Amino acid sequence: QVQLVESGGGLVQPGGSLRLSCAGSGFTSDYHAIGWFRQAPGKEREEVSCITSAYDTIYYSDSVKGRFTISRDNTKNTVYLQMNSLKPEDTAVYYCAVGPPLCFPGTVVAENFNSWGQGTQVTVSS
Repeated sequence: QVQLVESGGGLVQPGGSLRLSCAGSGFTSDYHAIGWFRQAPGKEREEVSCITSAYDTIYYSDSVKGRFTISRDNTKNTVYLQMNSLKPEDTAVYYCAVGPPLCFPGTVVAENFNSWGQGTQVTVSS
């Protein structure tokens, strides 16, 4: 029932910023979280951030803390990921997905999420 579409990726220089959007339906009335994950070529999909639909819990991976900010706009059924101070190691395809009710380190893993979008490419390079 949930359909998610990522957008906002692109090519930026190190230190630049991007704002990713995850637009969808079917999660605003549920007690589920929306998570952001990323996957670089040859690497496993890793968690980036998470925000709940019905609670205030927010999660950031250590690699993005202080640089990324997750938020949501309930009127647009959209979750955003503001990415600042981007580094080359942030280069990946970024996905959003639906997960469990709370965003805890032990729950923000790809295996616990579903209804993945198609992803949006983020490339950080000079």
